[in-house]
Amino acid sequence: MARIGYGVILLATAAGFLLSGGGCGREPAGGGPAPGRAERRPRVVCTVAMITDIASQIAGEDAEVTGLLGAGIDPHLYKPTRTDVETLLSADLILANGLHLEGKMAEVFERAAGAGRRVVAVAETLEESALLTPDDGAGQHDPHVWMDPTAWAGVAGAVRDALAELAPEHEAAFGARAAECIRRIEELHAYAGRVLGSVPAERRVLVTAHDAFGYFGRRYGFEVVGIQGISTESEAGVRDIERIVALLVDRRIPAVFVESTVSERNVRALIEGARARGHEVIVGASLFSDAMGRAGTYEGTYVGMIDHNVTSIARALGGDAPERGMQGRLTP
Repeated sequence: MARIGYGVILLATAAGFLLSGGGCGREPAGGGPAPGRAERRPRVVCTVAMITDIASQIAGEDAEVTGLLGAGIDPHLYKPTRTDVETLLSADLILANGLHLEGKMAEVFERAAGAGRRVVAVAETLEESALLTPDDGAGQHDPHVWMDPTAWAGVAGAVRDALAELAPEHEAAFGARAAECIRRIEELHAYAGRVLGSVPAERRVLVTAHDAFGYFGRRYGFEVVGIQGISTESEAGVRDIERIVALLVDRRIPAVFVESTVSERNVRALIEGARARGHEVIVGASLFSDAMGRAGTYEGTYVGMIDHNVTSIARALGGDAPERGMQGRLTP
């Protein structure tokens, strides 16, 4: 199945290396395990934290999982450091999102694949019907798949399969952990549907700093308006601001949302523009879009990230949701 992102090329490159007899976990020509490989767990490196969290859950103690991008880091703009390159080239498996999310890392992925590292663009393993192609996306798929928990459950399956290929002796354990991970995601989806469904129909308009919530909008029936496009590299113009201000005023939308990885400047311009036209708009919350919360916090997990977003959106737009979220664990 064709993909517009870079993952297809990387997978093909890595597959060619493996078929030629190279790659991780293979025995050398002389027989016996490769020196030093039997004593350590396979090394898995992930790009965005949403993948790192899922991979860590599924891997358990059977693989060493490292994430490159932490809280507050924008993957659209991120350029890998020398340390990142070394980390990627030392991995047995690299799990990226794909669909051009990590656009400035594509060259490093290609280099890693050429060196025999297996690179899997997990979002590109999904069926075409699961992916969105925005009108202004220049024909590219929207990479923000994690905003739809049901689609992200499919990514959990792709991570499971990649780990099982890397370490087949642990396939059953990976499968069991993936099933539990998917169960938690399905529970999250049920909660999201319930609280978002309580938002009055006329208020189901989500205005954010950039267009990262398309999958969310499709899944839960919200009109999504991003000031910038699907990549934060795009710029918003005066006409964009004026158009969205008119929407806020005409539809009497009570809240707009900032994002943890994007400047608040454009969102503040919306609030000022609406106020000048006699309509008060508040910042509903700071949402997690391209990155999760701080490591070690509930919001620093995939479930916590989406719980925070869903709960904040529902409450700010007039819905009924508990202040502390699905599990009572959200930061007050």
